[in-house]
Amino acid sequence: MADRPSPTASPVPADDPVSTVLVVGGMTCAACVGRVEKKLGRLEGVSATVNLATGRAKVSHPASVSVAGLVAVVESAGYTARPAEPPAGPPDPTRSDEHRRPPDGPPGSGGEEERRERDRLLVTTLLAAPVLVLSMVPAWQFRNWQWLCFVLAAPVAVWGAWPFHHRALRGLRHGTATMDTLVSLGVAASFAWSSYALFLGGAGEPGMTMPLSLVPSASDGVAHVYLEAAVGVPLFILAGRWLEGRARRGTGSALRSLAELAAKDVAVRRGGVERRIPAADLAVGDVFLVRPGERVATDGTVVEGSSALDLSLVTGESHPIEAGPGSPVIGGAVNSGGLLEVRADAVGADTQLARITRLVEDAQTGKAAVQRLADSVAAVFVPAVMSVSVTVLGFWLGAGADRQAAITAAVAVLVVACPCALGLATPTALLAATGRGARLGILVSGVQALERLKHIDTVVLDKTGTLTSGRMSVIAVTVPADADADAGEVLRLAATVEQGSDHPLAHAIVAHAHRQGDGRPLPRPVGFAAAPGSGVSAMVDGEEVAVVRPGELSGIPGRLREAVHAAETAGHTAVLVRVGDVPRAVISVGDTLRSDAYRAVEHLRRLGLRPVLATGDREATARSIAGRLGITEVHAGALPEDKAALVATLQGHGGRVAVVGDGVNDAAALAAADLGIAMAGGTDAAIGAADVTLVREDLQALPDAVRLARHTLATIRANLVWAFGYNLVTLPLAAVGRLDPMIAAAAMSASSLLVVGNSLRLRTWKPSRPRAFGHGSGRPRTATGWETAS
Repeated sequence: MADRPSPTASPVPADDPVSTVLVVGGMTCAACVGRVEKKLGRLEGVSATVNLATGRAKVSHPASVSVAGLVAVVESAGYTARPAEPPAGPPDPTRSDEHRRPPDGPPGSGGEEERRERDRLLVTTLLAAPVLVLSMVPAWQFRNWQWLCFVLAAPVAVWGAWPFHHRALRGLRHGTATMDTLVSLGVAASFAWSSYALFLGGAGEPGMTMPLSLVPSASDGVAHVYLEAAVGVPLFILAGRWLEGRARRGTGSALRSLAELAAKDVAVRRGGVERRIPAADLAVGDVFLVRPGERVATDGTVVEGSSALDLSLVTGESHPIEAGPGSPVIGGAVNSGGLLEVRADAVGADTQLARITRLVEDAQTGKAAVQRLADSVAAVFVPAVMSVSVTVLGFWLGAGADRQAAITAAVAVLVVACPCALGLATPTALLAATGRGARLGILVSGVQALERLKHIDTVVLDKTGTLTSGRMSVIAVTVPADADADAGEVLRLAATVEQGSDHPLAHAIVAHAHRQGDGRPLPRPVGFAAAPGSGVSAMVDGEEVAVVRPGELSGIPGRLREAVHAAETAGHTAVLVRVGDVPRAVISVGDTLRSDAYRAVEHLRRLGLRPVLATGDREATARSIAGRLGITEVHAGALPEDKAALVATLQGHGGRVAVVGDGVNDAAALAAADLGIAMAGGTDAAIGAADVTLVREDLQALPDAVRLARHTLATIRANLVWAFGYNLVTLPLAAVGRLDPMIAAAAMSASSLLVVGNSLRLRTWKPSRPRAFGHGSGRPRTATGWETAS
């Protein structure tokens, strides 16, 4: 979004770059994009990236260059410009930039302009249809038919084609030529020749007929008119651009979908009174209500109530998430169950939905390296086509060809040329891909990130919070084989004692007991005592219960000793539960492996990527996790600087490295990698250093991101191959007189529609995942790989 300096803002050092986003109107092809970028780039210290599909220019400039100065430069090139309005929060679907385009914005850009273009197209169609039919069906050419066609064609050639004439004249005043210049010249030449033929060349004689020919040919004298070209060119191009505008809005539907997720009003409790207020008026600390079927108004924490939240439209989560007191909730989620009372923790631009929106908007302004080549070609394309057209006309006339054939070939060259497809190849694909990625919980920072994501060959994975849940939980409760003991009852006794402790192990045991319990509340312990480094004890139901470290193992049953050894081998923590002096159970507590981690790592391997585990945890824990996932390269005990050094080493051996992490300790490695990928619940430092953020709480989003990048880049390449190939084939055909101007106009419009249509396929892209794993893959039988009781 625009970072606009204001009179009240603190001064920015003159040498510090400022980023500003301008909404540019009047661009219709890649030549326009190149002209705006070139004009802005002439200012000292200024660089700009212009996106044809979104009509936005992202400008980096010194603070000494004002936004008003940037707008003036764009206007001097013949276009309109204004600073984009930075939203205070999630976008309002009724006030998006798309509905606020300037009047001279691209056709089909929305609002009043779209309605004007639609009306122009309808009137042009009604006037042009009889001209086309009479010109192409000789049997229907009645006496003086040509004059009726002239009367119908005149308003089409002037008023119907006025948007092209207007932009061509404006460009001429500024010394520029664009696609509209070519169309305007083509229409004007066709209509002028037809007028000459009718009034001075004999084509206006009663009884004149004109044979059907889709390929231009010479005729005797000058008794031939090209009114079908004069009306067909504006008709087909207006229709093509209107359809193209609708399709382009489809590729950019992600932002409108995000806008629709924002709640419009909310029931809030203030001073003990409930009332509905606009969601924009919420303040941090307000307690608001979320009833079944309503959207959560903003990010917050549940104060009271429990329910299931549908996050599928926000983060791509396929299953509802249970929420209860203390659970964080995200604005835009849909309440599927009971009544929730939520305390607002973030509002406006600080919410996750607003951050997602900003990431998607920023991603849609980039360009692929191959697109920059296309833009360079487009910058000289229009002048080159005009030169070719004049050359073709001169060559045909110099060779003694019929004047009609010469003019027809020159007009066909003007009309068939299409830099539009070149300019739309990347931005439409990127709009569709970033929107689809956002729906799948994959946020990319731009097309450069997609390019790097496609080419990575090594993935460095953090353990805690990435491959594991990052939360302590009970892995197993083991009781002696020869004892008449109930694991659930022993767990209940242990949890009763641990209620008095704030240790993470205690929280894990208490939470597990609540989940496994029968609904009975835990009794209150008596005489609670804690021995630092040893454990805790208390009286429960008249018996002394202690939860302690195992210590010397010789005095406990064999099965419990095996459980302690298994826990240590797996890198977990084992505690012994004693009732009186009798060892009753061993509880293993640790960070659990994500349920989807194995499949995600396996899919990465199937995509040809090399997984590497780098963690600051102990060697035993790291080896245990890596063994269960089939990862052979492990770096344990790694400090933040060690992870960054590992990335440099891998890169030094020719690797293209992506780092996946979620913590502050991963930020250095994320920044050093060729591609940084942050997990959903990561710290701001990790997300800020990353190029890709996986919003979905599912590690499968990682291979999905790789597949999306590969599919998007393949789509962009296909678009550019078509855009270049179309011009390489059609321009020579037009130059040698094998294309009628009307057919050329239809082909030109079709080329842009094909590129946009190909990009639209990305909106419905679904990741194709392997359905089955190969034999001997080593998939674990359980989450831990060893016996789980209770």
